[in-house]
Amino acid sequence: MSGFLPYAVIVLAMIVFIGFFNEKVTHLTYEIALMLFSLIAGSLITLVAAFYRDIPVFSLLSDVKVFDLKEFLIDGVLCFMLFAGSCHIRLPDFRRLMRPVSVLAFVCTFLGALFYGLLFFGVSALMGLGFSLPVCLMFGSIIAPTDPIAATSILNKFGLPKDVSFIIEGESLLNDGMGVALFVCFSGIVAGEAGGGFVAIMLREILGAVVIGVSVTFLFFILFRKTEDDKRRIYISLLNVALAYWLCEIFECSGAIASVICGVLFFALRGREEEKNRPMDLKEFDDFWEVLDNTLNSILYVILGFTFIRILQMKNVVILSCFAVVCNLLARYGSLYVSTYLTGPLPDGFTKSRFCKLLTWGGLRGGLSIALAMSTLPMLPDETYSVILGCTYAVVFFTTVVQGLSMKQVYERISKK
Repeated sequence: MSGFLPYAVIVLAMIVFIGFFNEKVTHLTYEIALMLFSLIAGSLITLVAAFYRDIPVFSLLSDVKVFDLKEFLIDGVLCFMLFAGSCHIRLPDFRRLMRPVSVLAFVCTFLGALFYGLLFFGVSALMGLGFSLPVCLMFGSIIAPTDPIAATSILNKFGLPKDVSFIIEGESLLNDGMGVALFVCFSGIVAGEAGGGFVAIMLREILGAVVIGVSVTFLFFILFRKTEDDKRRIYISLLNVALAYWLCEIFECSGAIASVICGVLFFALRGREEEKNRPMDLKEFDDFWEVLDNTLNSILYVILGFTFIRILQMKNVVILSCFAVVCNLLARYGSLYVSTYLTGPLPDGFTKSRFCKLLTWGGLRGGLSIALAMSTLPMLPDETYSVILGCTYAVVFFTTVVQGLSMKQVYERISKK
């Protein structure tokens, strides 16, 4: 039994039955329930398949756990997920909070990668792993960027203050370029290749993405505005973000940032049309992107849950996972605290300590980090690759499930102090 359809049936069945069980019984946040119960199901399937591997259905179910997440996410649906998540960001809020969002997206991500790399370098020396500093810094660049998909799908459901929620979401949507630039630099050093200067890479990643995203969106919004066919508007938006992402891949820019720009600009241009008393009936358009966003997020979290079973096959998995999680929290808090000296006034009612604690716990990681970790396979020894991939899984699971589930309680506790 092979091909696309059997795997599609498995993933869709997980989405349906886990979602139904969660709706009626557990009442967890939807995305967290998908990941958590997929992990449990994947673990049980792995145990059963170890004894009944010759039965085709168990062989197929077991193989789902090695799904190529990088190909699915980076080379597939990421642009559509980011567009859907960002097309409802209000431009006035972005202008008002541009300074703190920019500082956290760039300065905090840089410091987070640096702090995490140094901390993990110390851990590797303590445990006798012998990782080089460039490898640890590359690992830091994988862990440092917060995940836009997790932020937009999980954190906005907990009733956080509007400005704080926007800062977290805006940071996660924009820090991809900094993370990729750092990853390219450090991975080039690890691979013994000339990766180019960091500033040049960052300018290409970010400015190139801005130019491409703005140019393509302005061009296609002309067609979007002139047509009155609802379905054609949907096709135009799909082509808009897909073309921008593809051009970024060709010119080696950040496709993720270009996708965010396409979404924000599309929403802004819609608002401008309404201000000119030229409203458009976009209910079908908005419904389509809401359903697509929910569907792709559901697929991603089920796949994440299944593939997390890999972490159980790592050597020293428990102690390394604990170190990875602790290093992440320390690096995140330290980078945030330093960055607050540059962000300007904090949202009302927040001291530096409260702000840093909340954003440390709200710094979720997701599929993007795992996809980057997977891409290190050609340049690392198998044992080093397994450690980095396993620790990345640990951080993603802890931040998504543990931090995601307790985010509301943490905010309530911080706000009472």
